[in-house]
Amino acid sequence: MNDAIVKRNLDLVASVTRFILERPDILDRLPPDFRLVVLPEDDRELSQYNLDLLARRADPNKAVVIVRLATHQTDFESAPPQVYVPIAA
Repeated sequence: MNDAIVKRNLDLVASVTRFILERPDILDRLPPDFRLVVLPEDDRELSQYNLDLLARRADPNKAVVIVRLATHQTDFESAPPQVYVPIAA
């Protein structure tokens, strides 16, 4: 496992988690038990890594919530990450 990829991933997940927890309206729309997948638009390697990780650790009992954002994005007020919430089947 590449330490640089893991660090980039941890940094992004921390930012996204803070963003979601600071906005209860988003949290209210998320399923109670889910897997969070962060897909950075400007880091193809990290996006692929996260998709591969999801495929390896798939759990049919958990919904998947996808968040898209740019890795350099720091101002979530003017350009919030895109949070895709699953639709119940």
